[in-house]
Amino acid sequence: MAIRYELRRSGRKTLSVEVSREGQVIVRAPLRLSQKRIEQFVAAHADWIARAQQRQRARLAAHPEPDEARQAELIRRARTELPHKVARYAREMGVQPAAVTITAARTRFGSCSAKNRICFSWRLMEYPEAAVDYVVVHELAHIVHKNHGPQFWALVERYLPDWRARRALLRE
Repeated sequence: MAIRYELRRSGRKTLSVEVSREGQVIVRAPLRLSQKRIEQFVAAHADWIARAQQRQRARLAAHPEPDEARQAELIRRARTELPHKVARYAREMGVQPAAVTITAARTRFGSCSAKNRICFSWRLMEYPEAAVDYVVVHELAHIVHKNHGPQFWALVERYLPDWRARRALLRE
């Protein structure tokens, strides 16, 4: 059975495959690569594609898109609770974010810009408080370390010794 996929050609040099949140298969290929080579690549990755699609179906089933009322409640909670958590942990960690913003990001729970502006997705509020605290500390740690090197993780661990278990809650 042939795998259905969307082909996106560009000036890239490599071939890649991804499975979107909705389970759609997207293949990125160089402009001049033959269709036969692309089809061989997709066939060689069929097992991985099937597993990735299954993971995405499970994720969507566990975290369906909330209706408008639920979304409004999550946004309200994020705007109310996250600034307090940020202030508390920022004090403990001795850091100061330039700003805290609530977004509708779908692919990441939080981010920290080069100018120390921290953004959190309101979708984070669907997870346990322990996971929310982990994301807050993670993003605040980026004010000190702009990477995920050993010093970054040591800083996270100083404030959340059980950060691995908390991070795992985000993947369930």
